[in-house]
Amino acid sequence: MDEVTTETIGEIIVCMVTLMVALHNCLMHEALTIGVHRNRLPSRSYTLDFHEKRAHLRNLVYSNDSNCYNVLQMYRATFDRLCSMLDEIGGLKPTKHMLVDEQVAMCLNVLAHHAKNRVIQWNFGRSGSTISKYFKAVLKAIIRLHRVLYKTPNPVPEDSTDPRWKWFKNCLGALDGTHIRIRVHKDDQTRFQNRKGDLTINVLGVCSQDAQFIYVLSGWEGSAADGRVLKSALDRPRGFKIDITWLTQARAMQKGFLHRTENRWAILRSPSFYPVKTHNMIVIACCLLHNLIRRENVGDPLNDEAENLDPEPAEEHAEVDGPISTVETSESWTLFRENLAAQMFNEFRRGR
Repeated sequence: MDEVTTETIGEIIVCMVTLMVALHNCLMHEALTIGVHRNRLPSRSYTLDFHEKRAHLRNLVYSNDSNCYNVLQMYRATFDRLCSMLDEIGGLKPTKHMLVDEQVAMCLNVLAHHAKNRVIQWNFGRSGSTISKYFKAVLKAIIRLHRVLYKTPNPVPEDSTDPRWKWFKNCLGALDGTHIRIRVHKDDQTRFQNRKGDLTINVLGVCSQDAQFIYVLSGWEGSAADGRVLKSALDRPRGFKIDITWLTQARAMQKGFLHRTENRWAILRSPSFYPVKTHNMIVIACCLLHNLIRRENVGDPLNDEAENLDPEPAEEHAEVDGPISTVETSESWTLFRENLAAQMFNEFRRGR
């Protein structure tokens, strides 16, 4: 075979190999195109599908008040008001791929239903890390609203005829402690174990006569005594500043308000997996949101329940001028409490 023939055969082989490679690439491209079409995969990133997410949010939250209440525990007008406050006062800002209302809606959905991260991923189509990031950002923004959402107390009028408060002239509100269950590392369980054996944080709540929170301190371990928590609140530079004309422990009223706050926010009713620091933020945020809903959510069924609390005797009261300087028992307080309880019980019996 001469040299020309050998060179021609070599060129033919090269051409055939090139043709086969080109044919293979063409078939693979066609197969991938068919697969995308059959499975209806989007041509862009799911995470960046902004318009689809906005449509889903409108259906989930903005379609009607019933849907909004079921998802977020507030009506649409209240939700809009909250988003505006968080933007203007709380410092919460939109990002390139998520507006403020979606950030807030995700956080409220967690609080309202104690929903796990994977459930929120399904509800809002966001990644787990994104949800965690904005959940904490919204909590911090809500807490920055404390100056406008905490209730400024007003004393009970001298001529009050309200059966729940007429006994407590000039008192500003009711305070008591409650325990919120949490999960902690085994090395910390002794400190957080309360007298019932549950792992909790001890929360001090102060409420006004119209069922709004005036002050909340969260973070003390469940083993801490209520008096120690109260003293801590009084000693803080930005803590709880009151005169002794306070109704010191009207437990029936105050616990009723806290109970309804827990009814609204499921995350307070069972232990969560959040660290203690985050859980303290959750407690305070829920109380601040409770105040907003009390003011803005007209026709809220839980608000109506709070209006119909039955009056019960208080536990302690004092009328001495000057600020609280110590937190300890007193014979005069005990005597006053017993006399007051007897008066309330006698009137209750006469009214039957």
